[in-house]
Amino acid sequence: MEIEDYSQQKVDKPCSGNVLQPAMDLETALQECSSALDLFLNNRFADALALLEPWRSQSMYHAMGYSSMLVMQAGMTFDPKDMNAAMESLSDALLTCQRFRKKTGIMETLVNLWQRQSPESLTEEEMHAELCYAEVLLQKAALTFLDESIIGFIKGGMRIRNSYQIFKECQAMVHGNAEMETSGTHIHFKGGVSMGIGSFNLMLSLLPARILKLMEFLGFSGDRELGLSELRAGASSDSLRSILSTLTLLMFHLYISVILGSGDVDLTEAEALLEPYAKRFPNGALMLFYVARIALLKGNITFAQEKFQACIAAQQEWRQIHHLCYWELMWAHSFEQNWREAYHYADLLCKESKWSQAVYVFQKASILSMLPEEEVKKMGENVVDLFREVDGLRLKLAGKSIPTEKFAAKKAQRYVSSKPVKLVVPALEMMYVWNGFTIVGKRADLTENILATLDRAEEELKYNSNPSDYHLDDQCVVQLLKGLCLRQLGQLDQAEVCFNRVLSSESDLKHSNYLVPFTMYEMGLLHKQRGDIEKAICVLESAKMDYKEYSMESRLHFRIHAVLKSMGSFAAKMPLSQMPAC
Repeated sequence: MEIEDYSQQKVDKPCSGNVLQPAMDLETALQECSSALDLFLNNRFADALALLEPWRSQSMYHAMGYSSMLVMQAGMTFDPKDMNAAMESLSDALLTCQRFRKKTGIMETLVNLWQRQSPESLTEEEMHAELCYAEVLLQKAALTFLDESIIGFIKGGMRIRNSYQIFKECQAMVHGNAEMETSGTHIHFKGGVSMGIGSFNLMLSLLPARILKLMEFLGFSGDRELGLSELRAGASSDSLRSILSTLTLLMFHLYISVILGSGDVDLTEAEALLEPYAKRFPNGALMLFYVARIALLKGNITFAQEKFQACIAAQQEWRQIHHLCYWELMWAHSFEQNWREAYHYADLLCKESKWSQAVYVFQKASILSMLPEEEVKKMGENVVDLFREVDGLRLKLAGKSIPTEKFAAKKAQRYVSSKPVKLVVPALEMMYVWNGFTIVGKRADLTENILATLDRAEEELKYNSNPSDYHLDDQCVVQLLKGLCLRQLGQLDQAEVCFNRVLSSESDLKHSNYLVPFTMYEMGLLHKQRGDIEKAICVLESAKMDYKEYSMESRLHFRIHAVLKSMGSFAAKMPLSQMPAC
């Protein structure tokens, strides 16, 4: 295996055929990158890249800014061309950053293995070079994980570890160099350290306890409060990376806490973080997008739809942002059970986005399944054919299947045979997978409408004269979703009846192995809602410990971890031996 060594390589040619430029001082570089960032936030993406490109072989900040924008584009498109361009740019950026890092001989390198470099031994420029190098290395690690090989996976892991070590060293430098603390660039260095340390701690804190302990053994830290505190400090500083810390916090509050958490979202902080940027860049696509997302999470669906449409209209250069809006609009209309409009956006995603065709096609087929068959035929669609496409569209990351695609493909298997067996409420089931019921639950009217749909599905299954091999599984899907709706409406006793119907069917379920552990999770939330914390912990721990190798297992573990965390020190300190009988 070959791990890059940039220490002995030199950049002796300008990028893209430009004439070699004289050196740019640090303050000017930071000012130019700040201007490029403003262009980017004003939807002038090509202008931002054009400003950075001529200097990216001569300035570490230009190199980092240029490659960061290409990485963002690659992450939104999944297009191999964009991926290659981003990876090549990151390699160039590492070379540029390396030119500004402190040069060390063999003996000094050996000494540094045992003790850190003294902050006083580095110049201001060298300290910034360490920080930029760590940021670019982390981005390259993220892209490397998309390589479908174990070598790519190992390389990515090593880059993440190297990046984290450098961030830790930079953290020690923040208050270790008296001369630099008086410099005008110090606020940018400090803001970058806050963003790096904060992001690492926040992301690692999301991991289930057993994985987090392993990561901490390897030298990482996963303290959520420290992560949030550092990111807040970075966001409130007047530094180049303030917006990046803000966007990280927004991603945590508005997406990660929903998809990988219990759905309890700090919308007050999200709004406060976004407000100054929304005022400064009122037509910026990213700002409009997050304004819409906050509205959606509040249950203000009509306003959210308007803002997503405004985001689409704001720019035409990066259509990838349109795709993010299509995804959100598809769900916004699904929450209202406006299946025709939801289908429109699912269809656009299938035609335009390469991010996950398996999920898009499954989603489109699931939405069509909620409409009358005659109407689907008028649209020129064939639901059975769409479901049959899903398995062949799956991607692999680091040589492994994507859990959501694997779940979709398993569900779609029912349509492969010559006598397909219809899924019962597939669009609502996928809404549950993406934790969309936490949004629906903000609106009693929407919850009641979905409950009515589930009641009809329950009746159809009950009076089905020719039940299939999937019949019990389908009944349990409906009972899980019914119980969830009833819990959100405060009808806890009725919800518990639904959940118990699923749990009592455990030994007879044949296909949907995720139903029992997920129902245990919902039962835990029900006990929490009643105020019975001991019972809630007991049920959640049972869901975590007693079930293995089922669909979406990691996602459920993330959610259980988030709920236990929300119940505070009581849950964290309570040993399993003292758990009450469930």
